[in-house]
Amino acid sequence: METQETFPKIISVDDHTVEPPHVWRDRLPSKYHDIGPRIVRAPLKEMTFMGGKFAPVMGEKGDDGPIGDWWVYEDLHRPLTRLDTAVGYDRDEIKLEVITYEQMRPGSYDVTARLADMDVNHVQSAVCFPTFPRFCGQTFTEAKDRELGLLGVRAYNDWMVEEWCGPQARGRLIPLTLIPLWDAELAAAEVRRNAARGVRAVAFSEIPPHLGLPSIHTDEWDPFLRACDETGTVVAMHIGSSSKMPSTSADAPPAVGSTITFANCCFSMVDWLMSGKFERFPNLRIMYAEGQIGWIPYILERADVVWEENRAWGGVADKVTRPPSELFADHVYGCFFDDAFGLRNLDSVGVGNVLYETDYPHSDSTWPKSKEVGESQMGHLAPDVVERLVRGNAIELLGLTDDGLWGPSAPAPSSPSPSPSASR
Repeated sequence: METQETFPKIISVDDHTVEPPHVWRDRLPSKYHDIGPRIVRAPLKEMTFMGGKFAPVMGEKGDDGPIGDWWVYEDLHRPLTRLDTAVGYDRDEIKLEVITYEQMRPGSYDVTARLADMDVNHVQSAVCFPTFPRFCGQTFTEAKDRELGLLGVRAYNDWMVEEWCGPQARGRLIPLTLIPLWDAELAAAEVRRNAARGVRAVAFSEIPPHLGLPSIHTDEWDPFLRACDETGTVVAMHIGSSSKMPSTSADAPPAVGSTITFANCCFSMVDWLMSGKFERFPNLRIMYAEGQIGWIPYILERADVVWEENRAWGGVADKVTRPPSELFADHVYGCFFDDAFGLRNLDSVGVGNVLYETDYPHSDSTWPKSKEVGESQMGHLAPDVVERLVRGNAIELLGLTDDGLWGPSAPAPSSPSPSPSASR
């Protein structure tokens, strides 16, 4: 195993940004300033997170309760919480509580500070999922005003590409954009608009029907999938991007859901493997952020058995013409940050189908010891395999330069081959 001095510089495919207050204020037409996303400092009345449901209630000025910064958008009141930005805190200090921008680590929302925290963590480059829009833009999908929602999506994407991943990031922050989920044609246009400026990843929902949207088994998403297929844009799905975290009961504590978060990825992956989409869109590739990888081998084994023995009555004989495990090898990427079991069974997953992540700045993050965790869990692997997991696969998938950096002039990925201080 490589020594600490030679452990590859990490390319994290799942980190997060906490959007600074000005993202939409600076980019929306003035007529939307009073109803578009904006920050309000207010007390917390009550907040629960049970059965996979997050339920905060904002108090009014003068009410008792802890003070936090809240995103207000139409009728939505969404506070910043310690779970949004937990790095740097002792595990026992990380609780479900509201916070202000001044109480969070600056690297959560400031590019210069983020790069410094990446340096501390042996991270060269990182893909960042949203916070206020939620993991695939559900916030805008649920809004009443579709015109404003579309402007909100485009404003976020412009901020992501031009500012968060702009010149001051020096190619180290890799853009991940959103789509208007309510309209596949508009979604396709947004994919193409961003692909034209070098974007190679777009966020999508792991289980769209949970959002009241068509399933991947319909043809409704075809314009969007065709745009991704033709532009080499990777479909990135984060746990919770269906706005429904796995749980067992309405009164189950968050620890239950946190243990089984991979379940949504599991369900989603089977959907995709049995959908026929990979055969219709041969350049399409998908990745599962924060889903870990240890569960994948059995699901592939079971999917192959079902396809082989039950496809005649199972509704897939006419659209899935190859074993699901082969489709997985060509089209699907699992992402992990702490999965020793999965790494011990890497051959059953596929060296070319695994990506590394650090989950900064969330409570699950391995920051600032992502290198040490990687060294510990990958100690049995050959150096060239470690190189692929930690950075090589990400470079190929996301069309980065040989040095692992993003830039609008970076080549599109090749086709798949077998095997702030707030201003208020």
